Amino acid sequence: MPQFIDLSVSIDNNEHSDHPGGSPKVTYRNHAETANGLAHFFPGLQASDLPDGEGWAVETITLSTHNGTHMDAPWHFHSTTNHGADPAPSIDETPLDYCFRPGVRLDFRHYEDGYLVSAKDIEAELVRIGHDLQPLDIVLVNTRAGSVYAEPGYVDAGCGMGREATLYLTERGVRVVGTDAWSWDAPFNHTAKKWAKNPDPSMIWEGHKAGREIPYWQMEKLHNLEALPDHGFTVACFPVKIAKASAGWTRCVALVND
Repeated sequence: MPQFIDLSVSIDNNEHSDHPGGSPKVTYRNHAETANGLAHFFPGLQASDLPDGEGWAVETITLSTHNGTHMDAPWHFHSTTNHGADPAPSIDETPLDYCFRPGVRLDFRHYEDGYLVSAKDIEAELVRIGHDLQPLDIVLVNTRAGSVYAEPGYVDAGCGMGREATLYLTERGVRVVGTDAWSWDAPFNHTAKKWAKNPDPSMIWEGHKAGREIPYWQMEKLHNLEALPDHGFTVACFPVKIAKASAGWTRCVALVND
């Protein structure tokens, strides 16, 4: 049996997992609070008639498709892909065979926050780990952000993948990628500083916008990537099927053979 490594974060009420105002909200109701609600379905039943007077535990969640560990579809990045030739796929149109594939971990934890990874950086890392990139490999980028998830400053932590790095992967047949940072791109606050000095629109969300040229699917808020080997594992990351949506949550898991 392979070893299963959970690469997903929990959805909870932590305010630091997203930018201010964007975090999920979970409301919990326990067994005692819902006992009367269960009795409502059965006239004459009293809460005291139930074992230990308990109903069910239930939660109500206010959630964006981009909260928690999730997969972005090309539709999130732009309305078209393949250089405008095709409508961009939504998350319910994700090819399932893309989501259960060999994984590769690129260790970029040493890069400073806001650093924009280049194609040469990827090539050097692939040489270091001794891996020849294959079409449909799932490439996971391990940044510093994973070590500070749910802490103040998480959304501003980690290096980013720009247009050049993204196209380096997609031109070689990669279709699913992931990062433990808040975004595949460099954190917005670092890009904003560059923008203030040189307001060049091409730097805005450039990694995501590379999906206008070649469609790809992108996971964000992964976790525990440092527990993975560099390669030789399989990633399972099927997204929740939400009609016409830009993203879907995923319980991303790595399978590592003993």
